[in-house]
Amino acid sequence: FPALKAGALGYLLKDSGPEELVQAIRQVYRGECSLHPSIARRLLVELAAPGQQEAMSGILTNRELDVLRLVAQGWSNRDIAEGLGIGEATVRTHVSSILSKLNVGSRTQAALYALREGLASLSD
Repeated sequence: FPALKAGALGYLLKDSGPEELVQAIRQVYRGECSLHPSIARRLLVELAAPGQQEAMSGILTNRELDVLRLVAQGWSNRDIAEGLGIGEATVRTHVSSILSKLNVGSRTQAALYALREGLASLSD
């Protein structure tokens, strides 16, 4: 639910009727949440299950998570190495491992994944 993670207060299905849409707009205008019942149910199921963030943080080592957070902030390998007190070759090894474990093809994809899943933020 990327829209809800981004702060949306409402979520309707495409086939929602005009009356349902108007009601949802009014609820959101008042600062209330408006979720279609099937979306609310799916959201509750997702919240009850172990999260993606927990799963990924279990797959990546603590050092890989540190590196991933810095990659997501746009740091170069050299900057990461200096910031963490490790060699650039070690950073490259960590980045390669991260890409493999997350099954992504680039640093940019890894950074986007980390931001989207809450593993990193731009303001760390």
